[in-house]
Amino acid sequence: MVITFTVPGEPKGKGRPRLGRSGHAYTPHDTANYENLVKVCFAEAYTDFEPLDCEVYVDITAFYKIPKSASKKKSLDMQMGIVNPTKKPDLDNIAKIICDSLNGMAYGDDSQVTKLIVHKVYGLQPRVDVKIGWQDGED
Repeated sequence: MVITFTVPGEPKGKGRPRLGRSGHAYTPHDTANYENLVKVCFAEAYTDFEPLDCEVYVDITAFYKIPKSASKKKSLDMQMGIVNPTKKPDLDNIAKIICDSLNGMAYGDDSQVTKLIVHKVYGLQPRVDVKIGWQDGED
């Protein structure tokens, strides 16, 4: 079985925990806000979804907006997937923020993710498409 949903806007990566003045670690505001956006997008797409209790795979495609400064040829190459983004955030940080956000919603814990595929591509609309799959009969 497979479910999919989209997170609109520029892809974000998981920020490193910061230390406050009191010496306690906290999650940066940008990270917390994006995690909440991922949760809202999932919840809107799957209102009564029970978290999976089995192995899952996650396929994440992060779409970056094509820069206005790109030449027509380079823009076409970007649209065709010949040229892909090499800018931040890193693939692993994109995967981390998406998978962490889905804990307790799509699955009990992201330790259940046994296969992870992450792509960075250019597109006309910046967004992150997420596909979560599992074997039928195991949910």
